[in-house]
Amino acid sequence: MRVVLAEDHFLLRDGVARLLRAFGHEVVAAVDNGPDLLGALTGLRPDVAVVDVRLPPTFSDEGLRAAVAARTEVPGLPVLLLSQYVEPLYAHELLTTGSEGVGYILKERVSNGAEFVATIERVAGGGTAMDPEVVAELVTGRSRDEPFGTLTPREREVLENLAQGLSNAGIAEALFITEKAVAKHIGNIFTKLTLPPSETANRRVLAVLAYLNR
Repeated sequence: MRVVLAEDHFLLRDGVARLLRAFGHEVVAAVDNGPDLLGALTGLRPDVAVVDVRLPPTFSDEGLRAAVAARTEVPGLPVLLLSQYVEPLYAHELLTTGSEGVGYILKERVSNGAEFVATIERVAGGGTAMDPEVVAELVTGRSRDEPFGTLTPREREVLENLAQGLSNAGIAEALFITEKAVAKHIGNIFTKLTLPPSETANRRVLAVLAYLNR
């Protein structure tokens, strides 16, 4: 992959760059502020961007803003946001630019190099990767909203894991249930969220987007 990396802390930026190179990927740009990030994304058009949400000059949401602006100019540009904070609004804002190739994970989750790179690769391939704490915040705050209030606790758990980008096998392993049970729960979720079969849309992604957009 050709990767653009945005992180204002030198040691973390250098560490992630070294990790990516160790797995055979090319870091085409490593920047530490929002304006440089936007220029790198629109000029280099990488396969994926790994972006710290809070960058100079104001350390608010420059990374997010640059990513959103870049995806507006380059539709579908894969972006994985990194943050120290749980803020569902960040995930929502990124998702408004498209449903594929997006991710939001907390920095504290990055404890395994291979898993982190696999997450970046999944986003680069058009998948999603939402941190469980972000999704849990959405579940807690909005579980009573219709039609989501009709979901059972187990169905909410399955939807939460869908948002993290897990496969049926991955969800089964995480929840200690069978893949057949996972498939049944997902079918129920599709029905309750009024997502009929479609040849042109990914219902798994639509279910996650519908939840996040609440």
